[in-house]
Amino acid sequence: MRLIRSVTILSMLFPAAAFGHGEASNPAASAARSIDFPDTNEYLTIVVDPHTHSVFSDGHVWPRIRIGEALRDGLDAIAITEHLEYQPHLADIPHRDRNRSYQQAVEAAGTSELVVIAGSEITRSAPVGHMNALFIQDANKLVQFGEPTDASDVSANYERANQWPAQEAVVNANAQDAFVFWNHSWWSDRTPNARTELTDFHKNNIEKGLLHGIEIANGGTYSEESFQIALDNDLTLIGVSDVHNLIDWDYTPHEGGHRPVTLVFAKEKTQAAIREALFDQRTVVWFKNLLVGREKVLTPLLEASLTLKSAAYAGTSEVVVVSLSNQSDADLQLLNTTRHTFVGGADLIEVPAHDTFQFGVKRAEKSPNLTLKFDVQNALSAPKQHPSIQFSTQLAEQIRPAD
Repeated sequence: MRLIRSVTILSMLFPAAAFGHGEASNPAASAARSIDFPDTNEYLTIVVDPHTHSVFSDGHVWPRIRIGEALRDGLDAIAITEHLEYQPHLADIPHRDRNRSYQQAVEAAGTSELVVIAGSEITRSAPVGHMNALFIQDANKLVQFGEPTDASDVSANYERANQWPAQEAVVNANAQDAFVFWNHSWWSDRTPNARTELTDFHKNNIEKGLLHGIEIANGGTYSEESFQIALDNDLTLIGVSDVHNLIDWDYTPHEGGHRPVTLVFAKEKTQAAIREALFDQRTVVWFKNLLVGREKVLTPLLEASLTLKSAAYAGTSEVVVVSLSNQSDADLQLLNTTRHTFVGGADLIEVPAHDTFQFGVKRAEKSPNLTLKFDVQNALSAPKQHPSIQFSTQLAEQIRPAD
């Protein structure tokens, strides 16, 4: 009887989730930190973080925490991609099944709408480097680890696992219909200048159709070289947090920061649709206040984000007051490329995230129509190349003040 009473008291003080089981707590997205971009005319905009870690490799939190963070950040999908070969916590958390982290994450997601993607990180030294494989069926088939002779000897176990050729791991991932992308390609002792170098290993796998994407943003780094390599080799653009600690520690969303993510433009919010969109290269990377994507994908997002809310004469003057509305998380920086001039400022304006910006326009010529064209300065459709966006509207008669 005393045991039952103790359990009852404990359950009142500490719900089941507090013991690390069941669904993640705080499932509702926080408006202050939620990553929010509008859908385009053709696709849903799916917010994905496809590269994260937990204590099942070299991360420092349980998978359930990753799910709770994703829910609070308003993510639509997440992959916890544990290192297969590098297992620094193996002595404390022994696990022969490399699918265990994914299973824990699915349990934590519970009945939420968060899509949990099965993934793993193939981990090798240079020149191969690291690669993530998403949508896998069995992580155990991507590693040959063997029984650890000493679980506390992390280096020895890593070296033993590395004896299995990386090419075999890539082939096995593709045999599971995985989407494979190259991680933080600028992290290598071979490239101390932090520049991405396309190796023979990566070239061969791209040519064989076994390597499908490349990270152009990871953590606090954006790589222009990786962006160009993606364009030159038809690779999908990927942005990730690669978080190991708490998201709040590394990206301070409580102070207005956010994790880098991949915006995936899919027909529906399902694993199959996300996978199809990734293979079709329908992605935009959201890194700090920068949007990076191929023009055919990036432009529809910008058009969905920015709306010409109104344009009308200011009283009896020839000045047109324009209001632009921004439905995205980016503070969009617009450079005027027309002959019109702006009242009260130069050619560069900023439309704050989820807000409206109003400005006056002195037209270059008299016309019943107004056309504005801008280069979006914090968006890139190619290295050092900014996409354009245009607005056209018909102006009403001048509004005269009442007598």
